[in-house]
Amino acid sequence: MPDYLPHTNEEVAQMLSFIGLRSLDELYNSVPALIERLSPQAIAPGLPEPDVLARMVRRGKANIARNDGLICFAGAGSYDHEVPPVVRALSSRSEFVTSYTPYQAEVAQGVLQMLFEFQTMIARLSGLPIANASLYDGASALAEAVHLGVSVTDKGVIWCSSGVHPHWRSVLRTIAQGPNYTVTTVPLKDGKTDWQAFDGSPGVVVVANPNYQGYLEEVSAARSLCDATGALLVVVMDPISAALVRSGGEDGADVVIGEGQPFGAGLSFGGPYLGLFSCREEHVRRLPGRLVGQTTDNQDRRAFVTTLRTREQDIRRERATSNVCTNQTLLAVTAAIQLSWLGTEGIKQVALRSASATHYLGDRLGDVKGVSIPNRDTPWVREFIYRTDVDARQVIDHMANCGFLGGVALKTLCRPDDPSIDSDLYEHGIVVAATERRTRSEIDGYVDALKGVMQ
Repeated sequence: MPDYLPHTNEEVAQMLSFIGLRSLDELYNSVPALIERLSPQAIAPGLPEPDVLARMVRRGKANIARNDGLICFAGAGSYDHEVPPVVRALSSRSEFVTSYTPYQAEVAQGVLQMLFEFQTMIARLSGLPIANASLYDGASALAEAVHLGVSVTDKGVIWCSSGVHPHWRSVLRTIAQGPNYTVTTVPLKDGKTDWQAFDGSPGVVVVANPNYQGYLEEVSAARSLCDATGALLVVVMDPISAALVRSGGEDGADVVIGEGQPFGAGLSFGGPYLGLFSCREEHVRRLPGRLVGQTTDNQDRRAFVTTLRTREQDIRRERATSNVCTNQTLLAVTAAIQLSWLGTEGIKQVALRSASATHYLGDRLGDVKGVSIPNRDTPWVREFIYRTDVDARQVIDHMANCGFLGGVALKTLCRPDDPSIDSDLYEHGIVVAATERRTRSEIDGYVDALKGVMQ
């Protein structure tokens, strides 16, 4: 093992033994064969740096050649939205890219103002008055929302709808082990959360609207449950659909969270992403992460500062309400630029075009033999699940050969015992989405390609 790596051979062997493996090769066997892997023997010892770089470039181009040009119909948490050139140009300016923590307000007014505007926009989308300067991603925002809820209700019993993204629920289960929270996953019925499936008194209730399958939830039912039990309500929003549906705040949420990836972040092979977090004013001192506020300087000019920093570990660690003391500043700035560029009418048009494209896709899929859409009568917005008579991964592979990123197979997204789906849908279900970038001809081409695998 090269000397510059931080772990010794003994440490690596100990870690492998802990997870029940005998070698690094066994660990890397979990990486799909489609992805290029380098063995230690692939590069000769002492090879000059330019030659190593040239080899990496060649391998990178091989991967790009395999995937370049795929028309994206995948959703399930990450979406192929348009990122205007102005957003990329402004967010890549050195003032933003090189900035780090804006603790010194006198030299960070530009970044602080951008974060303040970002908070204002997220507060408007969520329908709640206070938004922070972002978190790492939507899943970590869920964990922090649950921490806040438990601190308010003093009850570590979490009822989480299985309509919340499976990966987010997995993070929540992991986080819950430390403080010993009890997490109960509430099943779906006809595409919506069946809150009547359990009796009890939760401390925090979590629901996604729309849920990860695209269906619109009846948040009022979750709000009624919270009113009856004294629980705190956390609503997971889709920030694009928020332009069309009632906001979480309007539906009675105490905390609204979401994933900001659609606002200029691109797909980027899974990150970095952007956690959105907002809450009622009475919970502001429990708000995780950073909050930027507006004030005036000694010459009565408008100024911006980080505020309520007693929550952060760098100030009073024993009083910290969260272990998240940073944020995604650059991505928050990017989101603020994207939202400013779109404006209120622009984001509504993105949401409408995405919903229209997805519903057109759903209508066309209804004509394909061997394809069905579960819970067709339940309202959905910009993504949905369809079931095929063929194994889902076989469909995804076929669609890739036809030039389409065909969706996300449920068996790669969920656990086999996930209460949001049955065993048949687990094997044959695909989550599919169409954003404002998808044209009618692309959707027709997708359906024609699908007919090929269904024959």
